[in-house]
Amino acid sequence: MQDQATESKAPFWLTGNWAPTQTETTETKLEVEGSIPPELEGRYLRIGPNPASGTSAHAFLGDGMVHGVRLSGGRADWYRNRFVRTPHQADPNSNYFENFGALENSLANTHVIGHAGRILALEELHLPYELDGDLETVGPHDFGGKLAGSMTAHPKVCPETGELLFFGYALSPPYLTYHRVSRDGVLLQSEPITVKGATMMHDFNITQNHVIFMDLPAVWGGGLENGLPVNWSEEYGARLGVMPRTGSDADVTWYDIEPCYVFHPVNAYESGDDLVIDVCRSAHKFKAGAPQARPKLHRWSIGTRSGNVKETPLDDRAIEFPRVPDERVGRPYRYGYAIEFDDDETLVAKRYVKFDFRSGTSVSHDLRGCLGGEPVFVPAAGASAEDDGYLLAFVRNPGSKTSEFIILDASQPEKDAIARVKIPVRVPFGFHGSWIGDSNQTRERWA
Repeated sequence: MQDQATESKAPFWLTGNWAPTQTETTETKLEVEGSIPPELEGRYLRIGPNPASGTSAHAFLGDGMVHGVRLSGGRADWYRNRFVRTPHQADPNSNYFENFGALENSLANTHVIGHAGRILALEELHLPYELDGDLETVGPHDFGGKLAGSMTAHPKVCPETGELLFFGYALSPPYLTYHRVSRDGVLLQSEPITVKGATMMHDFNITQNHVIFMDLPAVWGGGLENGLPVNWSEEYGARLGVMPRTGSDADVTWYDIEPCYVFHPVNAYESGDDLVIDVCRSAHKFKAGAPQARPKLHRWSIGTRSGNVKETPLDDRAIEFPRVPDERVGRPYRYGYAIEFDDDETLVAKRYVKFDFRSGTSVSHDLRGCLGGEPVFVPAAGASAEDDGYLLAFVRNPGSKTSEFIILDASQPEKDAIARVKIPVRVPFGFHGSWIGDSNQTRERWA
């Protein structure tokens, strides 16, 4: 166990509640405070970097560990955590970058989603890894041999067609490739897209008819900036690429914007001939010698007829990990949810914020000394309004050193949690997650 002096010198991702755990646990006797809505039938899963060796050179470079809570009939049936069994996790002292080009050499540590009856653990430079319903690793998934490159950690599921839309980037040409997968998991389309070089394109946007790429100046190559070979390049420029969902490279229209970096958009939609994109925008990222630039809520409005992009700051708080109801992805929406963190915290919520994009107002859920991860929205049964549902998240109380899974009323998130599931082991902070509800399609695979 690290002593205080050693821990104080360690980077944030190896200390406190970011510190990795080496113990895989299944807990079935879970204390619940409040009432779990009985309509919540499924699994809340969240993944994050958890170096199997106990150390890593960057917060992004730990081995994936997935944490999950199974809800059924108003009960919390279990909590589980499992490493994703990748080649790097199996040999934790190996150099990740030495075998970087092997598509199965994923860290699988950034996001976990459900689609077409599969649970997929994702990392943006390699293949996804499939997990079973108990979070055990099935293996790398290449869509029946059709996916010959990487898959972003942030695919989008179209709420109308059920298609899984995603891209992959690479460090050699083609630097960017767009993919479209059918509702039942068949890879239908792969289109190389021309960009100038290898950039860290972490996420992208969809609307009802388009996909929108964010080609921004965080460029792979050169020296290490904070443990990653990614550097800020003003010369590269910044632009948005708009393409019809079923289009190709020849159909992409590029729009220049002010240099910036975006890890995560909130949502995007069509408004007449305009495309509206709300994002968590930082002035720069990976810029040598520069202080951290806080991500703030920002809007791009692309005038497809005028060829201009209007840029509008929306909020001055440090905001990240935004989510909207799955039913609103790519469509006009009113509400978005995000974490608010202070200058002295790194991507850990002091508060959850609900933004009303129609009225320009917001309300907050103060965690009162606790620290939380990304909030995930789940609709209520028979939901009659966009915000009729629940927010799910893991939180940590640094004072009592306890972890909880909480459920908030998404229509009134400023109120106390409606349920708290006490987790009897420490749940480290992590990145992204999903609610994967039960259905006839998934019960057989995940039973």
